[in-house]
Amino acid sequence: MTLIIAACLLDVVLGDPAYRLHPVRLIGDLSTAIERQLFARGWNQRSGGVLHLLLVLTVALTVWLGIRASLSLVHPHLVFIWDLYLAASLLCLRDLIVQGKRILSLLDDLPAARQQLKQLVGRDTAPLQQDGIVRATMESLAENLTDGVLTPLWALCLFGLPGLIVVKVISTLDAMVGYQNERYQRFGWAAARCDDWMHWLPARISVVMIAMVAAWQRLHPLLALRTAWRYHALLPSPNSGWSEAALAGALRVRLLGPVWRDGQLINERFIGEPEWPAQLTAVELRQALWLILGCYPVALMIGLVLANSL
Repeated sequence: MTLIIAACLLDVVLGDPAYRLHPVRLIGDLSTAIERQLFARGWNQRSGGVLHLLLVLTVALTVWLGIRASLSLVHPHLVFIWDLYLAASLLCLRDLIVQGKRILSLLDDLPAARQQLKQLVGRDTAPLQQDGIVRATMESLAENLTDGVLTPLWALCLFGLPGLIVVKVISTLDAMVGYQNERYQRFGWAAARCDDWMHWLPARISVVMIAMVAAWQRLHPLLALRTAWRYHALLPSPNSGWSEAALAGALRVRLLGPVWRDGQLINERFIGEPEWPAQLTAVELRQALWLILGCYPVALMIGLVLANSL
């Protein structure tokens, strides 16, 4: 439990600075190297994707254990420092809030806001005006509440650092190879399915958390629950629609709307009731940031209960 609290405090206070040897970047480098070798040998189908996932997981866990064992020979306190460094590096609440605040500060400079938004979303940002930038940012905040905060935190609480490493490896591989394109449609199947499975429960719990925090912040908790149930299936992901729709209901706004990718309009539907506003501004984005931030202590309390029950 000490590791969990210390890692969360470091994440909140210091964030997660970008540098070349960051653990997630190293996982990405490892993934690319193994993928290249498998493709060169013709292992580019589902079986190759499964092997790719298993190899990256095995190497990541082996490196963690190997460094841990080496440090234990020097001094046992170094083992805790190593685990703390890794845990804090793999949690990312502060970075999520910081990204949202940067976009909030740039809303009067649309070109700069669009450029910053590229750090959060995969859609085309060039066609977006202020309302589209705000909606896309709020959607990313809600989706990453599950993917980047709840699942990693609860994996750490339930399964220790190995559980957190497994979650971050799978999330990283899904981001790298889990695409429905010609190269990765079959090879990325294992990473994409594992990512869906591990976020399934946290995504649905996030709806209740958003509703709880909405009640505390005097927003619209019942609408959060109702909108999540009614609109979650508008997104192709089996998980991200739950938290995004809950956030829309909690703030009584419409999200999603026109989405462009690679120059093609891929969506025009909105999450939320037709009479709710979609022309969103800094006011709604600031509310969303406070709501997402309010979910963190709730998530941590749940995690500590889970850790204490083991």
